[in-house]
Amino acid sequence: MTATHSTRMLILGSGPAGLSAAIYGARAGLAPIVVQGIQPGGQLTTTTDVENYPGFRDVIQGPWLMEEMQAQAEHVGTRMMYDMIVSVDLSQRPFRLVGDSGTIYSADTLVVATGAQARWLGLESETRLRGQGVSACATCDGFFFRGKKVAVIGGGNTAVEEALYLTNHSHDVTLIHRRDSLRAEKILQERLLAHPNIKILWNKAVDSFVGGEGTQGLIALDLRDTRTGEVSRIPVDGGFVAIGHEPATELFRGHLDLDADGYINVRPGTTYTNVAGVFACGDVMDKHYRQAVTAAGTGCMAALDAERFLAEADFESTSEGHRTAARAVATV
Repeated sequence: MTATHSTRMLILGSGPAGLSAAIYGARAGLAPIVVQGIQPGGQLTTTTDVENYPGFRDVIQGPWLMEEMQAQAEHVGTRMMYDMIVSVDLSQRPFRLVGDSGTIYSADTLVVATGAQARWLGLESETRLRGQGVSACATCDGFFFRGKKVAVIGGGNTAVEEALYLTNHSHDVTLIHRRDSLRAEKILQERLLAHPNIKILWNKAVDSFVGGEGTQGLIALDLRDTRTGEVSRIPVDGGFVAIGHEPATELFRGHLDLDADGYINVRPGTTYTNVAGVFACGDVMDKHYRQAVTAAGTGCMAALDAERFLAEADFESTSEGHRTAARAVATV
């Protein structure tokens, strides 16, 4: 028999945004259900050292932080479901969603916190050295490379912004781009080209991230010239892959308004989507900040927005019931 779960608030995603929404939703008495998705705990479960999350003087571990968030969410009344949603019907409330397990979820409100994944080059050496000098987030990890040589791979807005940010920590920043011109906005290009601590290597692609002996981590990049095929090596301590992100929104294409990059559009200053009762938070709607603390903040916002939405809907329903009863009495 197919299982069906009904809830006042269904949350898709179990990273900082989804679990923060769950904590606030549970404390509001909404008994939320979290469907954890393909990566329970979100991107922080693949992050080792975290030293910029408020409240911790010492470096903490990403997986530990997510375990603590989940424990807190469950403690206040959240139900965790190890499932992945494969289809949605947002045409009427309650919304109807179906999991990969076949389980049906019926929800008065829906919070989408499915996140986004960094695009990677797909090299074996890149995977092996992630967290050991290879990163996809300068604002997360740039601090670890104070006074060291760093390189940014890419040529769009993300890459230029990452390179400019890294000059706060390093006086030796190299931008590596496989073409002879950048795709970034003109004003960002002007800032980049004018910066004395940034140099650009044109027509170069990364062939390999080179690790040192033992636990030394990244020590160099092997670069291939895209015109001649010649391979050269440059020494670096940190390599930042900045070729964009992929928001996990394919499930909602045709159901929710998405921007040109696939992120969910929300009403400015809120988490409201174009569908009443559906809210979006975290990296799935935030292409600018992409931090654990900002994701958690928007998760809080989503829960508060959903709670207010339900309170207003309940009030209108009760008011309409009173009006119907009054009309019935008047006609007796």
